[in-house]
Amino acid sequence: MLAKRIIPCLDVRNGKVVKGINFEGIKDVGDPVEYAKLYNQQGADELVFYDITASHEGRGAMLDVVRETAKQVFVPLTVGGGISSIEDFRETLRAGADKISINSSAVKNPELISQAADIFGSQCVVVGMDVKRNKNDSFTVVINGGRIDTQKNAVEWAKKVQQLGAGEICLNSIDTDGTKAGFDIEMLNAICDVVTIPVIASGGCGNLGHFSEVFEKTKASAALAASLFHFKELTVSEVKDYLKNNSINVRGVK
Repeated sequence: MLAKRIIPCLDVRNGKVVKGINFEGIKDVGDPVEYAKLYNQQGADELVFYDITASHEGRGAMLDVVRETAKQVFVPLTVGGGISSIEDFRETLRAGADKISINSSAVKNPELISQAADIFGSQCVVVGMDVKRNKNDSFTVVINGGRIDTQKNAVEWAKKVQQLGAGEICLNSIDTDGTKAGFDIEMLNAICDVVTIPVIASGGCGNLGHFSEVFEKTKASAALAASLFHFKELTVSEVKDYLKNNSINVRGVK
C-alpha cells in the first residue's frame, strides 16, 4: 500500500501566512518561507501554498514567494490561487512549483484541466474543491475563496475532473475548515468512492486522532492541515510517529 502523505497547508494573503475559521476571521500568522523551511525540516511530504484572495481579486499567484521557497525546501510544492490560464501554469511551474492547484478557474473553464494535463502532464494538475454541505445533505462546490456557492454537485464534479485529466483532488470542507472538529468523513467517502485518482483530505483536523481516523475510515491518500502546524500544537514528525504506531504506513519514519 502506498504511504500516506502529511501535507502542511499555507494560506497566503499579501505575502503572509494567514488562518481563519470557515474562511472567515482571517489573521496573519507569519512568513511563508520560514514556515515552509520548518515543515521541510520536520519531514513534510509536500507543501501546499494557496493565495486565498488571488481569484477574488482577479490577479495571479505569488510568484516571488514560490521562487524563494523553491530555493530553500526540497519537497514537492503545490501552488494555487489566481491561476486561470496555461501561461499562469507555465510561469508558476518555472518559479519552482511542482504541481498547480486550480479551483475557481477549473469550475469556470473545465477545459483548462485537460489543456494543462496535455501540456504539463496529469501529475502537475491538482483540482482543489471547496465543498459545502447543503440542507438536503448534498455537497456542492464553492468558489472564490468560499464566497460563491455554484450549486454544482461535488460528487459529479469530482468524476468530471478525473475524466478531464486531473491527477489529484484536494478536497476541502468549508463546514469544518479551521474548526479542529475533525475531517468530514462522509464527504470524503462520497468523493473517494467515485474516483481512482488520489484525494487529499482537507479541513477540520484538530488532533492526532483525526489523522488516523481519516486514513482508517476513508481512502484518502493524504491529509492536509494548517492551524495545528502553524500554532505549533503538533509537528509533522509527531503526526508521522503517531500514525506509524497505529499501523498506518507513512514515509520517513524509522
